[in-house]
Amino acid sequence: MNAIELMKEEHKLIKRMLIVVRKFSIKVLNNEEIDYNDFYSVIDFVRNYADKHHHNKEEVILFKKMSEVLGERIANGPIMGMLVEHDLGRLFMGNLELALRKFQAGDSDSRVDIIANAIAYTDLLNRHIDKEDTAIYTFAQKRLSVEQLAEIDAQCFDVEAEAIKKGLQDKYVELLSKLESKLV
Repeated sequence: MNAIELMKEEHKLIKRMLIVVRKFSIKVLNNEEIDYNDFYSVIDFVRNYADKHHHNKEEVILFKKMSEVLGERIANGPIMGMLVEHDLGRLFMGNLELALRKFQAGDSDSRVDIIANAIAYTDLLNRHIDKEDTAIYTFAQKRLSVEQLAEIDAQCFDVEAEAIKKGLQDKYVELLSKLESKLV
């Protein structure tokens, strides 16, 4: 498995979480019983697995190499678009957290903000992942040299090895499974 295949596998886990977020949002919409604290677990997953672990490999390793090697048109075009979407996802998570705090402090109208930010995040990330899997990653594989791709692999697998030492992957796969089990 190379780094791009690994990132695609991580996308599969992230997409499973997006399904969870959508289902939780539907429960909120329908005023069904839900543990709102589960949204904090979603935020933890998004911030520490999807963002710090996965997006960090994209931003610091893959996108950086693509920008350096493939030039300004790539850096200021598609790569910039991906970075902007990462930032927008972070905004939605921050807004979701704020809405949860307001709701738990008694502001029942904040339920709509919980739904809005959760669904906006799922929509953004589903589209974002599709663009990366079908366009950005494919472009990198076609346009970067074997040596450049090997350098990306080495750097990504160093990050991966460090995360394994800390149990990061297992922690978030377990968290995801726990949240999914609440929806069966």
